[in-house]
Amino acid sequence: MNFDIFCEKLTDSGLCKVGFSFIGDLLPERLRAYPYAVTLMFRMSDAVLDDMDDSPTYAYFHHYRTANALLDSCAVRAGEMLRREGARYFPIAASQSVHDQPDEYTGIFQHKTAAVRAGLGWIGRSGLFVSTEHGPRVRLATVLTDMELPLPEKLAENGCANCRKCAHACPAGAITGELYVPGAERSTVVDAEKCSKFMKARYMHIGRGSVCGRCMVVCPYGKRNSI
Repeated sequence: MNFDIFCEKLTDSGLCKVGFSFIGDLLPERLRAYPYAVTLMFRMSDAVLDDMDDSPTYAYFHHYRTANALLDSCAVRAGEMLRREGARYFPIAASQSVHDQPDEYTGIFQHKTAAVRAGLGWIGRSGLFVSTEHGPRVRLATVLTDMELPLPEKLAENGCANCRKCAHACPAGAITGELYVPGAERSTVVDAEKCSKFMKARYMHIGRGSVCGRCMVVCPYGKRNSI
């Protein structure tokens, strides 16, 4: 497969970046037949994000939902291109929450894990994936496959430094302010349950309490890379 053409077709579909990684050692048993991952990244609208003040807006919720739909569509397209080359694929939805997992606030596989291994960014103090190019102002989807993919030469360094703006801005008080250490539990940086319960208590009138976005909006790395 010509991977340059593969990436070009996907970016032509609306994505801002495509990355490749090996994640076979991190997958649950039932998915280990697909040890490689294609990361799909969509750049959120700065106009929509910058329009938010202390709470999410209807425009943000609809943009968030539409971005997820685009990513899911691109995941199927990526998978079909892999299938035509004789590979098998397993798409992971952009927005997923699997309630039969020990942690009901997680999915069957974390997109940011593959994105980090693809060298596209790091996990910030907020627990969000932070792109080296776009900060946290992105949405992700993943396609697992049994096709061997080209791997990055190096991973991105954590760029959060001493910044704790996301922790100070979190209305739920769910962000600990600690720097994420690769391999650590998510709870070391963010309390997902506290975040979810706050959104449902405060923002049920917007997407039934499924979005907030405050930590993403205040991130200086995202603002520095906004266009």
